[in-house]
Amino acid sequence: MKVSELKQEMKKIEITVKVEAKSAPHQIVLPADNMFHRVCEALVGDETGSIFLSLWDEQIENVLLGKYYKIANAYTSVYRSSLRLSTGKYGKIAVAEGTFEVNTANNLSMKEL
Repeated sequence: MKVSELKQEMKKIEITVKVEAKSAPHQIVLPADNMFHRVCEALVGDETGSIFLSLWDEQIENVLLGKYYKIANAYTSVYRSSLRLSTGKYGKIAVAEGTFEVNTANNLSMKEL
């Protein structure tokens, strides 16, 4: 699958992306477990487009700027009127090979839904 094909409420997404940028992590408390968690957003994409990927806790250090990753069992959601890619607790992020550059001009997260 390519980034440009992502739509709202998709599940079981398998996609290879490059990390273009990462925000600084911040802490939140999740109501589900009443624990502190660190979260940040990474701008990821391929030659067809880009999207914000939510990174949690140890994923923040494991996902590096400029590297390629295969994301499996991910899903899309809408947060603050913008499309986001998430792995949730069942998704996987693994190092991958790639040579493409990210098309940041087609940022799906910047298109109001």
